[in-house]
Amino acid sequence: MSIEVRPASVFEDVAAVVGPKRPDASVCWCLSYRLTSSKENLSLHGPARGERVAQLVRETPPPGVLAYDGDEVVGWAAVHPRADTSFATSRRIPHVDDLDVWSAWCIRVRPGHRKQGIAHHLLAGAVEFARANGAPAIEGYPVDNRGEKVDLTMAYVGTRSLFERAGFAKAADTTSVLAGFPRVVMRLDLR
Repeated sequence: MSIEVRPASVFEDVAAVVGPKRPDASVCWCLSYRLTSSKENLSLHGPARGERVAQLVRETPPPGVLAYDGDEVVGWAAVHPRADTSFATSRRIPHVDDLDVWSAWCIRVRPGHRKQGIAHHLLAGAVEFARANGAPAIEGYPVDNRGEKVDLTMAYVGTRSLFERAGFAKAADTTSVLAGFPRVVMRLDLR
């Protein structure tokens, strides 16, 4: 297996990882944190969510990175300037300083490809994508699960140990809790 991580500029590939099985389903599409307005997020239903992602994929930079095993898309990581996300105004996830950091908030590996290290490739690819686009630092907001099992549906934020293995260090505590675990701000300086 040879994993390559590329910018998420192909909508069909993004849809294969984060889109619903039924086009009319109102699933996340990884928009919950990406949109700066909760009003916009709540107003998008069914196909409108996918249409909004299609718009984001056409922007520069696109909304994240995709992992490929050959020609097959096997994973997704959302990464973008924090200013373009709901983390810019979050009351639960603090800002460490005023740097224009990038945020990585969703790491998803397709069923059938899990437990092969693809999340590590995705996070490394997200770091390189942020660096290539001039980010001074990148943050993630994973759960601090202390080695305990995290429910698969809530594992999308990553774990503290995943981020530590990628060179990130804990920068702050948060008041956010996911699946019963506290979330922490993990940060990597890119300068």
